[in-house]
Amino acid sequence: MTRVHVIGAGLLGASTGLALRRAGHEVTLADTSPTAAALARDLGAGELADATSAVPEVVVVATPPDVTPDVVVRALGQWPQAVVTDVASVKGAVLRAVRAGLADSGAEDQLARYVGSHPMAGRERSGAIAARADLFDGRAWVVSPHPASDPAAVGAVRSLAAGTGAAVVEMGPDEHDAAVAVVSHVPQVASTLVAGRLASVAPEALGLAGQGVRDVTRIAASDPVLWTQILAGNAPAVAGVLESLRDDLDRVIAALRALETAGPAPSSAAAPGTRAVLAGVLEAGNVGRALVPGKHGAPPTPYALVEVIVPDEPGALARLLTDVGDAGVNLEELRIDHGLGQPFGLAEVAVLPAAAAPLTAALRERGWRLTGD
Repeated sequence: MTRVHVIGAGLLGASTGLALRRAGHEVTLADTSPTAAALARDLGAGELADATSAVPEVVVVATPPDVTPDVVVRALGQWPQAVVTDVASVKGAVLRAVRAGLADSGAEDQLARYVGSHPMAGRERSGAIAARADLFDGRAWVVSPHPASDPAAVGAVRSLAAGTGAAVVEMGPDEHDAAVAVVSHVPQVASTLVAGRLASVAPEALGLAGQGVRDVTRIAASDPVLWTQILAGNAPAVAGVLESLRDDLDRVIAALRALETAGPAPSSAAAPGTRAVLAGVLEAGNVGRALVPGKHGAPPTPYALVEVIVPDEPGALARLLTDVGDAGVNLEELRIDHGLGQPFGLAEVAVLPAAAAPLTAALRERGWRLTGD
């Protein structure tokens, strides 16, 4: 595979072009918006397709989910020798619509050249201006063949995904949709619902927001139009997970209401069983969180946190990172929280437990102030 045509010059389309060109592939671009296509070209994602462009070997459809099936069907007809894939975040609905579209035109045999896929990467920002060549590095890219897929077509899409730097995972369309409902679509709904509660909170109360609410609501900044299409496309799987979530939430609410009716300061004898409900839900959350894969997809690893007070001034964070490296410690994760009205931030440096004590000593020697000092 050397020639790839990308239809759709948004975040995923432009990032795919950037990543494939980095790997040495020839990439052409098309978009219904000439401005979007020209911007992606100017950013280095590929050349604009025209009548003189070489015939592509693989076509990547990176359009909004509600038009993806139609674009896939047209691409299969326009390039009868090319493999066609798409990057929509739902696979079952797209496959069914593509199959129906081909059947309507009497071109069912073309379905063999279609293989759905889905890169598990993105950003809160959209459009080509947010595209990055490294967007897919180390991220899962699901290749989702169907029973009629040509094995050569599956191999071409796997090669394309690997060429972007992604880790290729293969699963069927329905299996994919059930998985992303749990790990992507329902978290988006939950984040959005929590963020929506903040609209009615007084400004002084919002000033108390810490890293917890920022973590929970980060993805709530995502594009509402795009996510409406995604949720509609995966409605059965998402609804099933949300119903289970609702059942758990109802149990928590019932326990809290029981404690409420026990009085302003319920005794340990009041509302028996309610605390077990709350503890059980929280414990289940601990168990689930511990199952999330760790660094590079390895089993979860418990990290130690070294909390450093960082002045809110240019170069301070860069100096901290340099000092961590000079101490010979590998930084596993980094999170920064800014104090309310304070000219400093709190950097949580996550390292392997054995490295915590040496790093703490090294940073103090270099003049850093740690929490507890």
